[in-house]
Amino acid sequence: MIYKSILTFGVMSLATTALAETDLPFALDWKFEGPSAPYFHALDSGLFTDADLNVTISEGAGSLDAIPKVATGAFPVGFADINSLMRFLDQNPGAPVTAVMMIYDKPPFAVVGRKSLGISEPADLAGSVLGAPPPDGAWAQFPIFAAETGLDMATITVEPVGFPTREPMLAEGEVQSIAGFSFSSTLNLLRLGVPEDDLSVLLMADYGVDLYGNAIIVNTEFAAENPEVITSFLSAIAQGWKGAIETPDVAIAALMERNPAADADLETQRLQMSIEGNVLTDFVKEYGIGSIDADRMANAIEQTKTVYEFQNEPDASLYFDSSYLPTDGSLMLE
Repeated sequence: MIYKSILTFGVMSLATTALAETDLPFALDWKFEGPSAPYFHALDSGLFTDADLNVTISEGAGSLDAIPKVATGAFPVGFADINSLMRFLDQNPGAPVTAVMMIYDKPPFAVVGRKSLGISEPADLAGSVLGAPPPDGAWAQFPIFAAETGLDMATITVEPVGFPTREPMLAEGEVQSIAGFSFSSTLNLLRLGVPEDDLSVLLMADYGVDLYGNAIIVNTEFAAENPEVITSFLSAIAQGWKGAIETPDVAIAALMERNPAADADLETQRLQMSIEGNVLTDFVKEYGIGSIDADRMANAIEQTKTVYEFQNEPDASLYFDSSYLPTDGSLMLE
């Protein structure tokens, strides 16, 4: 098949390069904003260099963006929504991509509404207009949120919107709520002048959605040939997050070097929201960043089954591989 030949060529090219130079291009899911600061902190702190890795970081265009990049071998590592990864692997059986390190232990999937437009709780969404970008990770999980909260999706008018117009449309009252990541949408709306006390942030995880969020993903063929490279990379990622938690100002300074047009105060707030709401959970405080709970993952798959018809029998081992996680204590953030 053409797909497989392209895939093989990309993986072979990556493996050859990594063995020779330890180059490691890293594909993010989104723009250079607060939650990506830990990766630039790791870069500028020499954590990747100390591991003999030449890491370059590229921005993305949504939760789905990094998955095909890694699957085709264009990037050996990336950052993507594990729920989107499940569906990708179901639709592309055998594609060489899996998650190896959970970052958002509590996913930031949210519905953000305006109280002045009648949205304060999930039940208020009935009869309203919700703006959602079709490729958005939060929108992909909305049917689970609706089922868990007893919402009839037929009573909600869904307006397909682009990522750049999502928050402006809510700010202008063209829609009454939007689907998005809690830290991104909330702060974008504040920047657009929407009063904080007018916002209602309905985090799906607080309403029965038991899914995980974004994780580090790898090309499995590259990882199998370069296991020490991946483990060293994951250790540096963990320490980048630890550094961002301890000295957020330093991490944001590293981010601003790459995105000088950003608002440093806003991105600091966005980083703090991601740390407190999504990364530094009770589970992570006890076990460290990166791993998952098998029972919770099984439940997440069952919830996904209620809104997505798998073509193949779902298998958690295809979606997450913990074998590359470092065991030297570097995953502990506190």
